[in-house]
Amino acid sequence: MYIETVPNRNSRPAILLREGWREGARVRKKTLANLTDWPAEKVDSLRRVLKGQRLVSPDAAFTIERSAPHGHLTARSMTARLRKGFADRRASPLQAHLPLTMRRSRPSPSRRPICPSIPPVS
Repeated sequence: MYIETVPNRNSRPAILLREGWREGARVRKKTLANLTDWPAEKVDSLRRVLKGQRLVSPDAAFTIERSAPHGHLTARSMTARLRKGFADRRASPLQAHLPLTMRRSRPSPSRRPICPSIPPVS
């Protein structure tokens, strides 16, 4: 498929979406759509897509505003915070030595159950 601009004598050129193929020695064309009424930037974008080009590079489209640590990095940073004295005030004395991520994964016996028919885990 390709886009072809066909000049007209007394009016603006026709912009056509076409498909081409060979039958023996002859080249055949089939018009798939008339794009004359489309805006120029839309026709240019379609032309670039048909050529296999990217319209926007991922680096230009996105910027990293902040990056949060995850996995083992979170565990290390929380352990370092605990050693510096920034312990989580919500932790019980038995859990104070654990990284924050490990404390969050354990159910708290003081929490109300989500479903009233299921008793809390202790």
